[in-house]
Amino acid sequence: MNITEVISEEYICPALVSEDKDELFAELVEVLVRARPGLDRDSILKAIREREVKMSTGIGKGIAIPHGKTNVVDDLCGVIGISRKGVEYDALDGEPVHVVFMLLAPMTSAGRHIKALQKIANLMKDRGCYQRLCDAKSAAEVWQIIRADEERMAEAGD
Repeated sequence: MNITEVISEEYICPALVSEDKDELFAELVEVLVRARPGLDRDSILKAIREREVKMSTGIGKGIAIPHGKTNVVDDLCGVIGISRKGVEYDALDGEPVHVVFMLLAPMTSAGRHIKALQKIANLMKDRGCYQRLCDAKSAAEVWQIIRADEERMAEAGD
């Protein structure tokens, strides 16, 4: 499974303006709802916030992977956001977050959701990829960086 199978360019915000975690969730959900107008914004926000209460999804080193399960979606979907300034997130290392992958899965899903989380974590182990994402100027550039790094990882057998 590749992240580019779940997230396309229209689900990427290369210039987040949020300053804190709650604003960030609302901003990312807005990107998703704009791309898929039939989705219930409040239900999605509730799913993301409920998961976040259990433990911060700010995994450190400037990266967050907020995620949740909801009946609002019928398949795994997500949004990518990039913040130049950094978002106060209560990340595990206390540092601001710059690269955010938000994932939503149906309530009955487990496998693809977990695989996607693992894929993102593996992708973000490469600090070069992280830096390229932080430097990207457009949604197309973010998507291309992820696609190229996924291809490189596949060739390397990761």
